[in-house]
Amino acid sequence: MMPRRLSVFILFVCLFPCSGIAQSTDSIPEPFDSLPRPALSQNYIVKNDVVRTYGKTRFFDCVTRAPKDFIATNVNFVKGNHAWWLGGAAISTVALLPLDQQITDETRKFAEGIGLSEDNRYKNVLGFVRLPQNVGAGLYLIGNGSTTILLSVGFASYGLIAKDYRAQATASGLVESLLLSGVFSQAIKRISGRESPFIAIENGHPGGKWSPFPGFGAYARETPRYDAFPSGHLTTIMSALTVIIDNYPDATWIKPVGYSLVGALCFQMVQSEVHWVSDYPLALFMGYFIGKTISQRRYKEENATAKKKKYKVDLIASSFSGHNTLGVNISF
Repeated sequence: MMPRRLSVFILFVCLFPCSGIAQSTDSIPEPFDSLPRPALSQNYIVKNDVVRTYGKTRFFDCVTRAPKDFIATNVNFVKGNHAWWLGGAAISTVALLPLDQQITDETRKFAEGIGLSEDNRYKNVLGFVRLPQNVGAGLYLIGNGSTTILLSVGFASYGLIAKDYRAQATASGLVESLLLSGVFSQAIKRISGRESPFIAIENGHPGGKWSPFPGFGAYARETPRYDAFPSGHLTTIMSALTVIIDNYPDATWIKPVGYSLVGALCFQMVQSEVHWVSDYPLALFMGYFIGKTISQRRYKEENATAKKKKYKVDLIASSFSGHNTLGVNISF
């Protein structure tokens, strides 16, 4: 619909009209700000008139932003009602601890019944590419850092080719989510020192032995004895998925597909005796808020309807019947 216009003209009649000095046209020059210039940001309507503004992503943003985002994530863990979520994760962990061994045993029996091996077998290609050799290995690979890197490469490639700032921000956020997930999960692993299920079963430690603050040398030599809690794979994929979901709320299919894959990963890690169920609540909590913090700090959001101007005022100078005029044009 064309905007309604109300034009109010204020006439300045010359006391001594002179056709020699009157101009047939007298317009105000176009302001410099309206001249074409390289785009510094891009806007996206994501849902219900909500507009996201993304700036151009720089190559090393995933590294230079990490320290401030690390601090912001720690604040987010306990900000407002987020502390309740942290408390819920802690309570869930404690509640699941006595059931860990039973759940692991029953999950392993179920997996055997459907022909799913507990071994995650891979084949090295070109010396660094690991191709899964069975279904379980493919599911376990979902939480591997290489999956996050591949997703980042995909978004970065599209973002550069299509000059799409949102895709570029997503790619950068995915790499940063991998970095921060490693920092948070490794820090807690080295504090808690919990045995992985397959080692605990061999040593006769139902539910896994806890050896807090293992030395750096011991941790490096016998990592499975100390690195079960929390799940680094789950933290990594949850943070990556949250980055994608938060940047693309208009793509409603991502949530059900992504969370289904996360569920499959959780099942695989228990049935293959890599993680206990109680390793999951804190990992999910950390992954979500890591991804959310990283994503939200890369765009600005506002409601398009609330911010829309009700009217616009322009000045117009011209000549009317041989007289100089100055007009005010009000657009609704």
